[in-house]
Parts: sequence; C-alpha cells; structure tokens
Amino acid sequence: MAAEEEQQLQTNGHAKAAEETPNSTQSNELRRKKRNKIVVYVALFIVFQIAVLLFFSLYIMKIRTPKFSVQSAVFDHMVTENASFKITMNAELSVKNANFGPYNYKNSTIYFYYNDVSIGEAFVYQGKAGFKSSKKFNVIVNLSSKVSKLRNDLNSGTLILTSKSKLEGKVKLIFFMKKKKYTKMNCTIIIGLAGKVVRDIQCD
Repeated sequence: MAAEEEQQLQTNGHAKAAEETPNSTQSNELRRKKRNKIVVYVALFIVFQIAVLLFFSLYIMKIRTPKFSVQSAVFDHMVTENASFKITMNAELSVKNANFGPYNYKNSTIYFYYNDVSIGEAFVYQGKAGFKSSKKFNVIVNLSSKVSKLRNDLNSGTLILTSKSKLEGKVKLIFFMKKKKYTKMNCTIIIGLAGKVVRDIQCD
C-alpha cells in the first residue's frame, strides 16, 4: 500500500511538473518579447533624436545668406538728349531672409553705374527682415551721365544700368545665437527709353 501511494505521489509530481513547464516557457517567452519591445523603442527613440538633431543642424540652424535686390522701378522724371540723360528713379528694393530668425541690417548705400561709371547713389536705412520673410522699401535716386558713347545707346532706345551694394547685419536664431552675415547686390536694369519703363531687372 505504501509503495503504491509513493508511486502515485511521484506520478502526480511528474504530472504537475509537466503542467508547469509550458507555463514557465510561455512566461519566459513573454519576458523575452517585452525586452525586445523595449530595445526596439529605445532604438527608435535614439533614431528620432538623431533625426531631430540633424534637422535642426542642417535646416533650422543653417545660416543662409539673405538676398538684396532691386524688385522694380518707375521713373518720376526722365530727360535724354544728345549724349546725356537725367533720370529720377523710384526703385523698390527687397531684402529676402530665408533664415529661421530675423536679419537685422545696418545703414548702407546703393551705387548706380552706367558702363562702370558712377551716375548716382541712394541711402539705405537700417532695418530688419523678419523670420522667413522679405523686407521691402523704396528709394528715390537721381541719375545723370554725359559721355560721348552714350549716344549709341540713346539711339538704340535701350539704356542698361547696374546697381551695386553691400548690406551688413546679423541673423538671430533661437533668441540667443547671433551670426554676422553680409549680402551683396549686383543688379542689371534694362530701360526702354521709348516708353520710359523698365523692361527687365536681373540680379545675381
């Protein structure tokens, strides 16, 4: 009798152990999957942080050179005769800022030329081009020239002028970072004398 009871207990023990083994394996599998999920989440978080840092360094924090150019122009007064001209021009200028922060620029001067000879200048007051925007303003300049080779251009009905300037300032990023940046204007203004209008403006 005792031997039978002992054998039955051993049989029940083996059966119980056999029942517990699948549960233990399942529990280990669940823990392993949980650990794998944590590793995946940590890896994704690290990749996300790296992507954010790259985005900020390559796009947000990158300092771009603003563009200073002549947008349009009209003439309040124009007289052309013989080998000379006198023009009063009202020009619209633009400071285009592609940065993620304002661009504060200093006073400057725009110089106008005909065949590399200075024919007039205009003063530009200090100002600010905002975050990803353009600052537009007007200047009035008196232009005049008297040279013998001007006669051919006047006879052709086309007058080609150039404007040059250098604008110095600072780009401000994230409220504390400031970077000095200057931009140059180099524009060609093509004037149709018959209609006294600007035919085209080309800026580098």
